[in-house]
Amino acid sequence: MLSLKNITYSVKENGVKRTILDGITYDFDAGKNYVITGANGCGKSTLAKIIMGIVSADNGQIFFNGKDITNLNITQRANLGLAFAFQQPVRFKGLTSKDILEYSTNDKLHTASACEFLSQVGLCAREYFNRELDNTLSGGELKRIEIASVLARGGLVNIFDEPEAGIDIWSFNNLVDIFKKSINQTNCNIIISHQEKLFASADEIILIDNGKVALSGAADEVLPQLKGYQSCKKLEGV
Repeated sequence: MLSLKNITYSVKENGVKRTILDGITYDFDAGKNYVITGANGCGKSTLAKIIMGIVSADNGQIFFNGKDITNLNITQRANLGLAFAFQQPVRFKGLTSKDILEYSTNDKLHTASACEFLSQVGLCAREYFNRELDNTLSGGELKRIEIASVLARGGLVNIFDEPEAGIDIWSFNNLVDIFKKSINQTNCNIIISHQEKLFASADEIILIDNGKVALSGAADEVLPQLKGYQSCKKLEGV
């Protein structure tokens, strides 16, 4: 479905080149939940943004359903079926929850359908249906609305950058079920996270360390290794 081939990315800090991603190669198949994890600053979010086209890799290729999308921009990738939920969602003054859900689907949503997506992420549809996406919403509320918009879009590759950020415990537990239920034989979820509950519910876990894929595979095989992995001292939740 989605294939990364030798993705590299570096930055300059005080005039010195620092490699963030060093030859990342991985295949993502339909019908699976993937969790990408690693220490803070290891390049997880950068990799997610490269997949979506928000950031351009220095080298490497990205293929989606056999098509080379390396040089496609974010809009072109979105039109192919890639969707992205930011770690820190953007606020849109003047737009309501209903508006953003309709933009996600490129169609007018029936009220019942829009309410269903909001309810899935633990929001009272009656209260949030016409709420503006402005400073009156907390970070957690905004995060849940953004996740609802990704679900409404029905993407083929759904990328969630630390979806647990700012989410209360009840809503987080609900998110685990949402990710499980949103998977079918035509799509996959790629989740950037530190949380063990998401690790345990994943089909595959990918650990990035020193810019490379250090561990990967089925969750029940990787999780025991992850808990004892010495290089990830900043890794939370394990």
